[in-house]
Amino acid sequence: MNGDLKSHRFRAEREADWKTLERLLAKAEGGHARRLTAAELMQIPLLYRSVVSALSVARATSLDASLVDYLEALATRAYFFVYGARAHLGDRLARFFRHDWPAAVRAIWRETLIATAILVFATAAGFALVWNNPDWYGSILPDAMAQGRDPTATTAFLRDALYHDAKGQPLSFFATFLFTHNAGVSILAFALGFAFCAPTVLLVADNGLTLGALMALYASRGLLVPLGGWLSIHGTTELFATVIAAGAGFRIGWAVMFPGPLTRLEAARVAGRTAGAAMAGVVVMLIAAGVLEGVGRQTIRLDWARYAIGGTMLTLWLAYFYLPRRET
Repeated sequence: MNGDLKSHRFRAEREADWKTLERLLAKAEGGHARRLTAAELMQIPLLYRSVVSALSVARATSLDASLVDYLEALATRAYFFVYGARAHLGDRLARFFRHDWPAAVRAIWRETLIATAILVFATAAGFALVWNNPDWYGSILPDAMAQGRDPTATTAFLRDALYHDAKGQPLSFFATFLFTHNAGVSILAFALGFAFCAPTVLLVADNGLTLGALMALYASRGLLVPLGGWLSIHGTTELFATVIAAGAGFRIGWAVMFPGPLTRLEAARVAGRTAGAAMAGVVVMLIAAGVLEGVGRQTIRLDWARYAIGGTMLTLWLAYFYLPRRET
């Protein structure tokens, strides 16, 4: 009975402050933190310390368990308000695009460079194979992907495919199809990196072989320059996204192969923080590539304009990721 009386007096002497803290926290947790006045914001840390002190006394003097539980819950809520991250979604997105994404891409520059080298080498190999023996074309590009653009097609058909939607399909179809396809390739290149990088190498090489084979076919008909414009308008963004995704996969795969003093799981987790941030931004690049593919490339028919757009996009991406900036 004496213990209950002590708890009652203890609560009565301090309950007003607790109720005030509860009210302020409820206001903040209800999405109205910005409505707190300067005085209320300054009051919360003071009330928090008061609750922590009361909790310490309640535990030391063995007051009733329900009071201790109440103070623990209140102190926890106040702690997360005082010390926790309270950035709004807009602020978090702004930080991601201003700092986190470009920093993550810069951190994997070696892996991205390796992925780029694999892509360039495979493209050259695909070009050389088809240029010297057109029979290789069917092995590299299946009929479903070629869509009639193969060595048996006429030059007029190949040229027309660069400037017209031969199937009469709406422009949104192209954007959706290519975004889905390229997003799948990029995600696989990233997600399979943990398997000692091998699947990522194969995916990037396969993309390069396909690109090289297509270039060889059009070059054999004197259409390499128009093809470059056709590819450039969206390809600079799309291929850049692919090598970044592959670089992110390489970062994780390398950590799994050579974890150092960490366990493989822990090394993959550490590498995944950087790689995951880079990969999250890749989705944005693929969306941009899908828009350029589905709208810009089909409505802009001038080769020089296509090259200008592709070159501008590549310049903007390089500047965004790699130009020195002040860290905040």
